[in-house]
Amino acid sequence: MPEKDRVWLHVLLFLLTFASVMATWLVWSAHAGESLADLDAAFFGEAASFAGALLFFLTVHEFGHYFAGRFHDVRTSLPYYIPLPMLGVGTLGAVIRIREQVPTLRKLFDIGAAGPIAGFVVAFVMLLIAFATVPGPEYVMTYEGHEALKDYVAEYNRFPDAPLLEDGMTPGTTIMVGQTLLYWLVGSAFPDAPPMYEMYHYPLLFASWLALFFTALNLLPVGQLDGGHILYALVGPEWHGYLARGFVVLLLLSGSVGLMAVDPDLISPWLRKLGPARWIALSGLLYLYLRRLFDRDHALIAPALVGIVVLTAIGIVIGPAVTQFGYSGWLVWSLLIVFVIKVDHPPVLYWEPLTPNRRLLGYVSILVFMLCFSIRPLYTV
Repeated sequence: MPEKDRVWLHVLLFLLTFASVMATWLVWSAHAGESLADLDAAFFGEAASFAGALLFFLTVHEFGHYFAGRFHDVRTSLPYYIPLPMLGVGTLGAVIRIREQVPTLRKLFDIGAAGPIAGFVVAFVMLLIAFATVPGPEYVMTYEGHEALKDYVAEYNRFPDAPLLEDGMTPGTTIMVGQTLLYWLVGSAFPDAPPMYEMYHYPLLFASWLALFFTALNLLPVGQLDGGHILYALVGPEWHGYLARGFVVLLLLSGSVGLMAVDPDLISPWLRKLGPARWIALSGLLYLYLRRLFDRDHALIAPALVGIVVLTAIGIVIGPAVTQFGYSGWLVWSLLIVFVIKVDHPPVLYWEPLTPNRRLLGYVSILVFMLCFSIRPLYTV
């Protein structure tokens, strides 16, 4: 008997996730430390608009998959929203369950591509609205604190190119949101676009950036992520395996550079104590990844391991021109990809070539990934 959706559970998870994202806005918008009694209606309006925009994007993305599955008579669940209170942005996103093996390649492609394409359209429209309605630099005068920034804006009527060190702030604690090609292209058309280090004071703009980046994460060309489905349908299982593994190696390289190029004063105490032995620890960590990635084939593991370590060392010697592309968070994402999501794509029951329109949509999806991806999504300066 077909499994039925428990609508009440999906609604409950949606409400919990909405509340979780709203609560997390307390941290992102620099209201931390204030009691609930001190927060005015404007704050709750900001929090609700941030949560509403982000969950609207997630809902459209997941229902893109859902309706594509229903169109092809593939049994799928309603979206499961995943709250993550007071961590990250308050949610791990949303997922649907496909309750049977997708029988044909075209159906697999349609279901995989429908979510990110639908979500991207919504995210792009959100971004345009956010930029069109963003207030000028004088908006900083409504912030709590930020006196150095307020003085600068009052004098020059623009944001400084780099974040200022405010009273009581520790160097290395200002959060920067990573630039993406699409954000840069659109933002260049709006003179009041805030810098990346101030985006989290603008709820719709920040939600739009997150929507674009979540789209890019779903389009990573590995395993059974949406991008993995699309790549598998475009190039077949053999080339999917090559390209997916090559992409994970690039993520491991970025993660290694990000880990090893950190300012020594900011490295966690246990890592700093290792001194030069950090390189041995990094090599051991990479070996665990590569051993699973290349199925214990040391003829592939050895050159990949040596290449990542050598390129990491060269990058650190070159300096910021290279290390700006390092992001240690990719080591966490690679852990999920290699050990949970898996790199390879399972076979479909019936292989059939994609139609020309589907192939075009697949290439558009790759372009969307390139426009929305940030190699260094969140970091501190």
